[in-house]
Amino acid sequence: MIPCLVAMRFLTRLPLPATSDASPLEVAPVTLGRSALCYPLVGLLLGALLLLLWLGVSSLPAEAPPLATAALLLAGWVWSTGGLHLDGLGDCADAWVGGLGSRERTLKILKDPLTGSMGVVALVLILLVKFAALASLPLGLAGALVLLLTPALARAQLLALPLTTVSARPDGLGAALQQRLPRHGASLVLVLSGLLALLLFASAGHWALGVALVVTAGLLLVVWRRSMLERLGGFTGDTAGALVELTEAALLLAAVLLIAD
Repeated sequence: MIPCLVAMRFLTRLPLPATSDASPLEVAPVTLGRSALCYPLVGLLLGALLLLLWLGVSSLPAEAPPLATAALLLAGWVWSTGGLHLDGLGDCADAWVGGLGSRERTLKILKDPLTGSMGVVALVLILLVKFAALASLPLGLAGALVLLLTPALARAQLLALPLTTVSARPDGLGAALQQRLPRHGASLVLVLSGLLALLLFASAGHWALGVALVVTAGLLLVVWRRSMLERLGGFTGDTAGALVELTEAALLLAAVLLIAD
């Protein structure tokens, strides 16, 4: 129970009891590694909260405009995570452009807490894509499943990345996750996350959509992993956060393009 609580305190801004006086990043390395097994479950919780918000707005006496609904969902989404992964995406955009192909320069920019112009552009674009996709997400079971499972599939990437990629630095969150992650348990959780998504979509009569979303997440992992290896020789906490944001945007966009009206 404590590892899952650590995971929820790390990945969300929900009011939760503290497991200790330490922050989620200052807990014992073994606990930090085990908490990663709960990341997809935390994503499922976030998806459930978004789904409840969506259903609540949809049940209002007056039909809410799609743009207003999308704005509420996106605001709730960003608030619930504290913009944690958005920060990583902004840092990566600055580092990839400002690094000029140099590994050392790229890593230096990733450590810089300030956000540059390319980071701002990346954040605006990713939020715009999410907003447009949420505004276009059709009411119905397929749309509900997409909203429920997208955060879970995106956070499953946080298991797939350290299972397949080395850390770019000997210290930091990426190194701690890669060294302390229970690999057999993480592989099992990763497989179960994908199977659960496929089973839920298949039971709703949208098995092809489920397959498409799982494949999209896998392809995005391959592409982003290749870019990280070429630029850094591995992954960092920031690049992992960026992968979460890119996955969420890609899955939402793929869903609205594939769901039939």
